[in-house]
Order: sequence, then structure tokens, then C-alpha cells
Amino acid sequence: MKLIIPMAGRGTRVRPHSHTVPKPLLPVAGTMIIERLVETFMRTLDREITEIVYILGPDFGRQIKEELNEMSARHNVKATFRVQEVALGTAHAVDCAREDLDGEVIVAFADTLFDSKEKFNIEDADSVIWLKKVEDPSRFGVAVYEGDRITGFVEKPEEFISDLAIIGVYYFKDGEGLKAELTRIMDEDIKGPGGEYFLTEALDNMINHGKVFKTATVDEWLDCGTLPAWLETTGEILAKENHAFDASAYPGSTIIAPVFIGEGVTIEGSTIGPKVSIEAGTVIKNSTISNSIIRDNATVENTETTGSTIGAHSLVSNVSGKIDIGDHSSVSIEK
Repeated sequence: MKLIIPMAGRGTRVRPHSHTVPKPLLPVAGTMIIERLVETFMRTLDREITEIVYILGPDFGRQIKEELNEMSARHNVKATFRVQEVALGTAHAVDCAREDLDGEVIVAFADTLFDSKEKFNIEDADSVIWLKKVEDPSRFGVAVYEGDRITGFVEKPEEFISDLAIIGVYYFKDGEGLKAELTRIMDEDIKGPGGEYFLTEALDNMINHGKVFKTATVDEWLDCGTLPAWLETTGEILAKENHAFDASAYPGSTIIAPVFIGEGVTIEGSTIGPKVSIEAGTVIKNSTISNSIIRDNATVENTETTGSTIGAHSLVSNVSGKIDIGDHSSVSIEK
């Protein structure tokens, strides 16, 4: 089975961090968003993924491919790369991998994380759509269903129709059939709001032609699409995973769980936590930090902050308050 991951977007809502790193490669408690997505599939699917097809933006360079190749190798799957030159919607993104659409495929947009205690059974269905019950369906595309069978889709319903939101994960038994639908959409220039090509157009037409669509309801659906969401999701995963740390390695400092502390981190005279993720090689001195993400090889000194995101190889000194700075940046307040 192939896993197709469209990830060509620039992640404008997580800037400045996405200026240098595609959003799916940003870390959540020490593991890239996209790797957490892959690990979830490995754990919850009832069959094996043998290849991951990454749909990248035209300006994604060699280093990004190397990281994705290494990640794929860690999970014993083949990595294939395709390019989406221009962002024209979800159907267009998947169509960029049309030469890979054969046999069983899963399409997963790399914006969110999900989890389930149970394995998903995808037998006896032409398609399975991953869904999450939500309190406000008007904010999402939702699936209309009878029992475990989906009968249609509605985008952001104004009146209550369904409370099962589409989370952006789709299984197709026949990749060739999906490809035919995408070809129809492109050839007939069927566009939705904003002039984009929508995958739900393909899904609706498949249902209208008698294809069996079933539901797969997830227990947890976490967003990483904005800076506040990335912080909130990191905090929830920290609390869930409860990473171990050796407090004696940081004499003179107080560490308040939950936290993630990467390899080679130095902490001196500081109070860290709760809900702080610190990537490898970072140095923190004489600071108080909570509810924050600090990427690798950063230096933070004489700083008191909460709700901050600090990029890799950055310097923060003498700061009091919330900050969001990207990689290789410097913020220092003279006293």
C-alpha cells in the first residue's frame, strides 16, 4: 500500500518557522509532525505501508528530501518525491502523484495529527474516510452517514447535518479509479470556492456511482496549522507521553513536567516547564520558561517567557514576555 502525503504548502500560519522548514518537518516533542503521522499509520492500520509518496513544493531543496529519505528508511518504506508547482487545491495536489495512483492508496494531508486506540479495518469498502466528532460542525467539511456507511459530504454546513468532521485522511481501494476522477475534474475544469479543485468533488461522484464509503472515527485529532495550535498540540502530546528526564543532570535548576529535553541540552540556574519542548543542543541559562517550544542549538539567557516559539540556532537574551522568532535569529535586550 502507498501513503501519499501532499505537503507543498508553505505553512504561512506558522511563520517565521516555515520560512526555513516546511511545516510537516517541524518538531512536536522531539519528533517531526510528518513522522508522527507515519508512525500513527504504522500502528493503527491493518496492513503494511510499503511506499510513501511526498508531494513537495518546487522550492523544497535537497536537505528536505534527505530528511524525508532518512525518516522513510527508519520505517523501512520506499520514499518517492513528486512536485506541485502551483497550489490549486486538494484534488490538484493529489493529482500531482497521478503516476503513483494504482492499487491501494491512502492520502493524508500533513496538517494534523490523529490517534486511535483501535486498529482501523478497511476491508469491504471502496473508500474509508477518517473522521472526528466535533462540537461545531459549521467550521469543517463533514460526512453524512447511515450506520458506518457514508452517503455524502457537506462543506461547512450552516444547519446541523452531521457532527463527523473530515480530518484529511482517505483510503482508496482502487488508485486507478481515483485517478480517473481527478482527470475528470481537471479536464472539465470543475472548481470550487476560491477557484480551486477539491477532492470532495471526486468523493461525491464516486458515491453517486455506487462506491461504498465507510467511516473510520479517530479518538484524537490535533492541529498543528498555526503557532497557537502547534504550541497547544505540543503541550497535549507532552502530557500524554510524559517523557522521562534526569533532574540531577541539571543541578541548580527546577524542571516541572511535562517536558521534552533533547540530547545534549544544557540547563543552568533555570526553571523549565510545564509544557516545554527543548530540542537537541540547546543551552538555557538563568531563565524561566513555560509552555514554549525551543528548537535545536538555540541559546536562551536571562529570559522569562511563556507561550513562545524559538527557532534553531537562535539567540534570546534578556527578554521578558512572549516571542516568536525563526531560525538563525537574535533578540537581545540591552539592560
